[in-house]
Formats: sequence, structure tokens, C-alpha cells
Amino acid sequence: MNFILILLAVWVVVIGAWWILTNAFKSADADKIRNRLLGTARPGKKKGAKGVASLLAEDDKTTGKFVLKVIQRFELQDRLKTLLEQAGLKWKVARLIHMCLSLFLCGFALGWLLIPSRFQALAVLPALALGALPLLYVSAKRTSRLSKFEEQFPESLEFVARSMRAGHAFSVSLEMLHREFQEPLAGEFRRTFEEHNLGLPLDAALQKLAQRVPSLDVHFFVSAVLLQKRTGGNLAEILDKLAYVIRERFKLRGKIKAISAHGRMTGMALSSIPCAVAAIMFLVNPDYVTFFVREEVGNYMALSGVALQILGYAIIKKIVNIEV
Repeated sequence: MNFILILLAVWVVVIGAWWILTNAFKSADADKIRNRLLGTARPGKKKGAKGVASLLAEDDKTTGKFVLKVIQRFELQDRLKTLLEQAGLKWKVARLIHMCLSLFLCGFALGWLLIPSRFQALAVLPALALGALPLLYVSAKRTSRLSKFEEQFPESLEFVARSMRAGHAFSVSLEMLHREFQEPLAGEFRRTFEEHNLGLPLDAALQKLAQRVPSLDVHFFVSAVLLQKRTGGNLAEILDKLAYVIRERFKLRGKIKAISAHGRMTGMALSSIPCAVAAIMFLVNPDYVTFFVREEVGNYMALSGVALQILGYAIIKKIVNIEV
């Protein structure tokens, strides 16, 4: 009981300190924004020198400064930043790391309290599971956003081809996409157009689009546009044929999913049957199930069973997952 009270007290202190520091940083950011809007110059390095307000948005390195130093040492900041950008989330890298650490501590505390004393070292397993939830959420958002982009992409290529046949330039056609289509395709092409409109070469703007959207179809599109720009040709016809190829790939992917549906259902059924049997046995004969919690041999058997179930599901998923 004393351990629980101490843990709760430490947790309250940590959360309180984090809340106070966050509010302090927010007020500092508000002062920076107010000074920039009012045209207040920043002080230079030398005494009496006048600094010039930057027109480019800089990364906020005040919030989560220690965390950013740690992930920079492991070269993870750029990867996490790219992941958040592809997911369409306006989070900062420090915020994602803080969420993972907070859930990790909660999971470790719950595991330490609920797991038997001789196996308290295994409390790291639920801690890792909870700590990975923010990353799984971001990954799911990224997958959903990229899938929605790929669904809209063939129609957008045909729209660009039609607008070019109507007499519009290629860059103007890109600018028209964000008014005719929905997110995420509209936002990505609008960003590409604005980068090109502000002076970035079209080649570089399209290559940045391919980096932000890691899709094979987008790479085909960028390669086709750059090749046509260097060698010449009818770009509208190229885009029409590319849209046709992408739609055929979607059809093939749908056929493969239909064929492999039986294997996926088998994997889900085989993975859920042990959980259902354990729940039924807990209701029918609790003494039989508690053996896996109370006895040391039962703990090893339960851990082995869970590990084998995870391994079997991973193998089945690998078999039915066919790349197109």
C-alpha cells in the first residue's frame, strides 16, 4: 500500500511539473508570435545590434529539449518527423516521445502491481505494449492517409490531363487539384504548387512530393513528368496511360485480397480460439485456469503458449501478404 501511495505521489509530481513547464513554454511562444506580428526586432548577438525577424518558420526546440537531444543521438528525429508528416498529424516529435514514455510508465506500474512478485521483471512487457500505442496510432493514420491518397490519385492524373488539353499549363493544373479534390491529395499538391510558385524548381518540388508520399504510383508520376520535360512528348497522353496502369494494379490487388481472404480468416480464427477457450474455462472452471497464474510451471506454459500463438499468426500473415 505504501508503494502504491509513493508511486502515485511521484506520478502527480511529474505530471504537475510537466504541465507547469508546458504552460511556461506556451506563454513564451505566444510572446514570440506577438513580437513577430508587431514587427519587433530580435536583439542581435552584439550589444546594440538589431536582428531581423525570420520569414521562415523555425522548429521549436524549447519544448522537450532533453528528449530531442536523446533521439538526435540515435538519429530518430528525422524519421519520426517524416512519420508524423506522412500521417497528417501536426504533432511535434517531443510530444510523441512524451506520450510513449507516459504510457510506458503507466504500463510498468500496472504490471508491477498485478504480476506475481517472482515475475515482476515481466512488467516491462505490458509497459512496452502501452508505450507503443502512440506509434501504432500514428502508423495506422499514415497507412489510412496513404491509402486514401492512392485511391484519389488515378482520377487526379486524368484531371491534370484534361486540364492540359484545355490549354492550362502543368503547374496551373496542379494548383487546380486542391480546389477539385479532397484531402490528403489536395493538400499535398497544393504544397507542391506553392513550393514551385515561391521559386523552387519543378523538378525539386516533385521530388519532395515523392518523398512525402512514399508510393510507387507517385514515383511513376514524378519520373514520367521529369522524363517528358527532358525529352519532350505528349504529357497528357502519358498521364492517361499512367492512370490506366494504376487502376489495373488496383484491380489486381483486389483480386489477390479476395483470393487470400481465406488465409487471413484462418489466421484470425486460429489466433482467437485460445483466447475464447481461456475465457470460457475461466467462467466454467476458475481453479483450472488460475493454475497458469499461481504455479511457476503454469506461468512458463502460459508464456510459451502466447509466444507460439504470436509466432504462428506472424507466419500466417507473412504467407497471405502478397506484395503487388
